[in-house]
Amino acid sequence: MKSSENLAIAFDIGTTTIAASLVDIRTGERLARGGSLNPQREFGADVISRLQAACELPENLLKMTRVINAELQRLAIGLLTGAGAEPSRVRSVAMAGNPAMEHLLLGLSARTLAFPPFRPLFTAGKMFHTSELCWNMAKEAFIFPLPGGFVGGDLLAFLYGIHPEETSQSATLFLDLGTNAEIALETGEQIYATSAAAGPALEGGNLSCGMAALPGAINRVKISGDKAAITTIDDAPPLGICGSGVIDAVAELLEAGIIDPFGRLRAPEEIATNLANRIRKVEGARVFILHQDARCKVYLSQQDIREVQLAKSALRAGMEILFQRAGIRANDLQRVVLTGSFGAELSAENLKRIGVFSEKMVHITVFIREGVLAGLEKLLCSKRGVAEVNGLAQRIRVLPLSGTPAFEKLFFEQMNFPEN
Repeated sequence: MKSSENLAIAFDIGTTTIAASLVDIRTGERLARGGSLNPQREFGADVISRLQAACELPENLLKMTRVINAELQRLAIGLLTGAGAEPSRVRSVAMAGNPAMEHLLLGLSARTLAFPPFRPLFTAGKMFHTSELCWNMAKEAFIFPLPGGFVGGDLLAFLYGIHPEETSQSATLFLDLGTNAEIALETGEQIYATSAAAGPALEGGNLSCGMAALPGAINRVKISGDKAAITTIDDAPPLGICGSGVIDAVAELLEAGIIDPFGRLRAPEEIATNLANRIRKVEGARVFILHQDARCKVYLSQQDIREVQLAKSALRAGMEILFQRAGIRANDLQRVVLTGSFGAELSAENLKRIGVFSEKMVHITVFIREGVLAGLEKLLCSKRGVAEVNGLAQRIRVLPLSGTPAFEKLFFEQMNFPEN
């Protein structure tokens, strides 16, 4: 390594959002952080839509590969510019995403993921050169292994970033929550993993006023009496609501009785407090106003609440499948580790309120901010990183959920919110 090549760039490529960081590989210090929306969203908000588009027309796959790589290079240049560093100082790049995102990034056929047996074209980590993907900034790159067709390099990076060298004997649940939520359960030597199609709501997508975790996104909501208070990222004027904000909003409205256990947003005449004044009609649909000023109106609609119900139901059902396979119950867990691109640390209490967590899980949960980026940075700074990551991937046993009767039964059972 040249003495000047002391920098590396990490990319967490999510279905809805991309997170990137610039790290000093000698010290491990993060020098800059950036992010943006995934430009592939024009082909659909979720993984299935994009896989279908990629299979329908070769031109769609080519365009998805082109736009994501252009965006990654743009983010890389932005990080370097912000840190006052030249591209020549970058030694390497590391990337991770779910199986669909990694295939689309590399321009690989999506057919093996879109159709049975739903397997990726590669399972071990891949070394390549960014020039192969038409980057102007040519660097050595590593993309994380894909344990299965439903579990990707992003979950592996999350696990690697916080995983000790020794095997943990305690039952630990790992949750990387996003559009394609990935879940892992470690019990001794074995790690069971699965992926639940939670939908983009947890990243601010498919919501009436949803947005990514960027300045101006409402990331906290608190209801006290008949008052509703909000905070935004960077204290910027409200523009929309991101994942943490929507979880807060639904949990607080459930607690206040504005939403019933079936997910119905109550009518104003059913609400005894001044919060009834925040129930309005927008395009004929009932909504709850979170913020309104001369510039914009941010609200939660009935359909937004349904999106959260679908996400929480998929998550809880996926967790239960892992518990059943490992022969444990939720209350047997000793630790829960949570990460995701929400815009704020998720409240474990609010996750219990909407029906994702049990009471015990509230007290054993730790939140790792940007856990996938942390794992990518750890690899970039470690001489044995690639071997360690590939070794960890070998321990993961993937349990697919799609089309399994047990998952479908649990999914419908978990649809309602808990009673007060």
